[in-house]
Amino acid sequence: MTPDASGCTMANAAALGAFVQATILNPRTGKLYVYNPLVITQGTTPAVAPVVPTLPRNAIVTIDFGFNGTVLTQVGATPNTLRNANCVNGTPGSEFGQVSFCNGINFFRAAHQLEAEGRLKVPSAGTSAKIVTSGGALGTGQACPTTHNFDMVDQDPSDNVTTEYLLNPATGQTAQNTTANAGNIPGSMLLLNGSDNTLLDLFMDPVLGCTPFQVPDLGNNNQPTSSQALNELLAEKPGNQSKLDALVPENDEMTLNGDGQFDVAKTNLYRAEVGQAPVNAQNSRTSSPAMYCQNMVNVQAPFIAANQTLLATGQSPVTAVGNNLFTFMANRLSMSFTNLACQNFGLTDPVTVTLDGNGAATAATFNTTQQKATGTGSTTMPAQGQREGRHHHRFMNPSGM
Repeated sequence: MTPDASGCTMANAAALGAFVQATILNPRTGKLYVYNPLVITQGTTPAVAPVVPTLPRNAIVTIDFGFNGTVLTQVGATPNTLRNANCVNGTPGSEFGQVSFCNGINFFRAAHQLEAEGRLKVPSAGTSAKIVTSGGALGTGQACPTTHNFDMVDQDPSDNVTTEYLLNPATGQTAQNTTANAGNIPGSMLLLNGSDNTLLDLFMDPVLGCTPFQVPDLGNNNQPTSSQALNELLAEKPGNQSKLDALVPENDEMTLNGDGQFDVAKTNLYRAEVGQAPVNAQNSRTSSPAMYCQNMVNVQAPFIAANQTLLATGQSPVTAVGNNLFTFMANRLSMSFTNLACQNFGLTDPVTVTLDGNGAATAATFNTTQQKATGTGSTTMPAQGQREGRHHHRFMNPSGM
């Protein structure tokens, strides 16, 4: 099919846009950099030629891929391209879906070693005087959330990238989102990859008074920028970790096998590519399918409810889901509860959402009574068509937002 016939165009990025992000480690100095390769629609040319980055000598690079559709498949330029670049799309016959990776295991192994040696410096996640505790008190010095916090995760944590592209709507051409390009493409639209990473870095942090982990962007004159891999390093740093660490669970749709069953090997492969520990007895206390659901309900519902006034001042990433940041997160939590089949563990959806005629949340209430998961539930998830649309937070906004 042609791109126009299939809908696989970057002009249709909100539904089927693909995004690529490289996080670069200098093994000699421990310094980190980000570069966002450009994705264009087949048959087109870039609106502006991409910047060619200069990499540190012997750089160790992880390349993360994100997709606003359901399944993105990597195809190598030659038969050995993907193998030589340590690219991972999933397990044989069972792709992850929206995400894939190249060289993540090697990147995080080197990064963790350099951290231990004191050569790679990962900052503190910081604190916020704006966050309200579930008891109603201003949380002066309250820790800022990371992508491993149950305050903000959804049904597929540690997914997708923070890459931004510019779209020229008049031509359908894309360009890297640089200061120079933004000023030279009249009427450009900003294309974003829907993810926990983008939600936290661009929408939650500014409202909460927090700052993401940022390093120089080699494609944008070394302006500071974030990345999926940086968010993982920040979340993993001792001192930033929550007592309840939200790791990729086995009931994440992207880690299920082809028959919709829990798959420890596939889950561990995904975790390894984002620097997380494999499934074990210790982390299963927080991130087994049952405990992930329990913690998401018991931590996130009180957090959103307590911070309703603050979150309501924030822009909604997708107005079709919620009319502000508060209603978006409330509706997203309710959708995640269903998508993870949390009811299979004796839990009840803690959110009651009021929807307008178009299905967007305009109000929400919470039952913050603490719940306890019972049993392990079924190891087979409902068929995809029986779950609410999991790709519910795709972003496409004017570049002047």
